Amino acid sequence: MTEAKLIDGNVFSANLRDRITQRVAFLRDHHHVTPGLAVVLVGEDPASQVYVRMKHKRTVECGMRSFEHKMAADITEHELLTLIAGLNDDAEVHGILVQLPLPKHIDAQKVIEAIRPDKDVDGFHPWNVGMLASGGEGMVPCTPLGCLMMLKDHLGDLTGLNAVVLGRSNIVGKPMALLLIKESCTVTVAHSKTRDLPAVVRAADIVVAAVGRPLMVKGDWIKPGATVIDVGINRVDLEGGKTKLVGDVDFESARTVAGAITPVPGGVGPMTIACLLRNALVAAARLHRLHVPEAEGKV
Repeated sequence: MTEAKLIDGNVFSANLRDRITQRVAFLRDHHHVTPGLAVVLVGEDPASQVYVRMKHKRTVECGMRSFEHKMAADITEHELLTLIAGLNDDAEVHGILVQLPLPKHIDAQKVIEAIRPDKDVDGFHPWNVGMLASGGEGMVPCTPLGCLMMLKDHLGDLTGLNAVVLGRSNIVGKPMALLLIKESCTVTVAHSKTRDLPAVVRAADIVVAAVGRPLMVKGDWIKPGATVIDVGINRVDLEGGKTKLVGDVDFESARTVAGAITPVPGGVGPMTIACLLRNALVAAARLHRLHVPEAEGKV
């Protein structure tokens, strides 16, 4: 029985970060510009704290400046918007990221829209969403960008391939579909209300699963030889009080059918932070109207 090739996000992201480090050094040495990334964390959500610490670590490793702003959970919306306004005006800050989710008393959309589009390294601002939809050069959300990079690295030209995106969130599903359309794929966005979902998935050369349901996509849903990108990160309970991270795809059954597949963990996850750093580099280059080799395209 042939098993699918593993698309290793740890290795791919490490190589990407190495290239970003070189580009950051180029900016610093030739133009005296050091990209700066500001991350705002509101509250003490344990998962968010871990994620923010990792972002800080990777930012510093790449030679960028890291600005952390840890705010109390009871900060007012006005106070948070005032902080963002200050970061918008700070010339040393080229990228701004507000860690989601935010406390319920804060309007997350209002916060997203308060960030300058050219500093919006998450790619969530309506201006950047519109640029992606119209084929422009805005900031692209990190997770879909990482998925696309891995797909193109494995498959090369994606022109004409049938792609199914499972999930229609603003963070992954919708921008992923737009990126694949830009690559001239034939794209279907499927979701919980799709009729005969397994049959829709079986027609796909590329499957991107981002529904947040553990092990939902079974091996018999997969077209033989298809490339499967599993965005899901779900913690499930095991016997003895232990837990395990699994994706949206039933990895063990899918790996015997697919041509290539990302594991969970170690697939898409590492690429999200690497693409965040890529976006911060691109933002710095654009804000200073500088050309950095590969910064505007694949880094």
